[in-house]
Amino acid sequence: MSRLTYFVKRIGLMIPVVVFGTSLTYLILYAGPLNPAVAIVGPGADAEQIRQIERQLGLNQPLWAQYFDFLGRMFTLDFGQSWVISPNTPIVEVVANRVPRTIWLGFWAILIPLFIGIPLGFHAGLNPNSWSDYIVSFGGIVWRAAPNFWLAVILLLGLSNSEQYLFGFEWKTFIVDTPQLIGAPPLNDLTDPQQFLKALKRILPASFVLGSASLGNELRIGRTAMLETKNSNYVEMARAKGVSDRLLVWKHMFRNALIPLVPVITAEAGLLIGGSVIVEEVFSINGIGRLSFRAIIQGDIPLAAALTFIFVLLFVVINILQDFLYTVIDPRVSFEE
Repeated sequence: MSRLTYFVKRIGLMIPVVVFGTSLTYLILYAGPLNPAVAIVGPGADAEQIRQIERQLGLNQPLWAQYFDFLGRMFTLDFGQSWVISPNTPIVEVVANRVPRTIWLGFWAILIPLFIGIPLGFHAGLNPNSWSDYIVSFGGIVWRAAPNFWLAVILLLGLSNSEQYLFGFEWKTFIVDTPQLIGAPPLNDLTDPQQFLKALKRILPASFVLGSASLGNELRIGRTAMLETKNSNYVEMARAKGVSDRLLVWKHMFRNALIPLVPVITAEAGLLIGGSVIVEEVFSINGIGRLSFRAIIQGDIPLAAALTFIFVLLFVVINILQDFLYTVIDPRVSFEE
């Protein structure tokens, strides 16, 4: 089986998964206890007003008819308009206004664990039973165990009063003057160094919190992978042939130690989507994570359904990307059945 045939088959298999996820979304949101008509007109509306809204929205149709209409709209990307949060505004426009902030948050939340967790884990694996190994391993356990919501509150409190807790250091005036620690990061012109530093400073605490669990996982698994690779037979053989330690680490051990990290990194990229809901709410970042939370709480069913559908697509794409990365890192992976 060729690589192209394999990935075409994987894309075909993702269709039932997306249909199942979309159907589950419909059952939870449309067939669940939420009444979008009440959310639109308010709890003080009378029964006639509620019935009128339901007729306008087509909620008085049979559930099976609403279900197939819902599937058709989702798969044609016809998300409709927001009902509550931004009435009569296309959902595509509402989401597009929030996506850049979540992408900016997720970019740094992935980058921080990659460039901190994996190098520290590899260092610990190359130097087992040393003081640096003990410190790194302990740090990985702490970061993995710390809940995101707790860490977010503690970090927010600490940075807001940094001059009291960090020996006079003031986070509010560090690098660039940002009057508020929290809020939506400015993303108007990232090519301007001043704007870039402002956006980075505003998003960095939230990104660190969001990537903290990933940092701990990648650190611990990276240590184990490097330790196993270091003690493998082919490494001993290469060392016996006189291969230098530097060449041995970068050409042979590093790439093979990355193989077990691929599913970890891709799976945690999916978890960042769910974690962004809490982190964006705590740090008041107006991204799609906070938007999805508000849509569910306020009963904006079309907006919540569209965002859930987007999240399902992202998870499926991440799984396919995982398979692709396996073939890039490990050429021994076969596509044969």
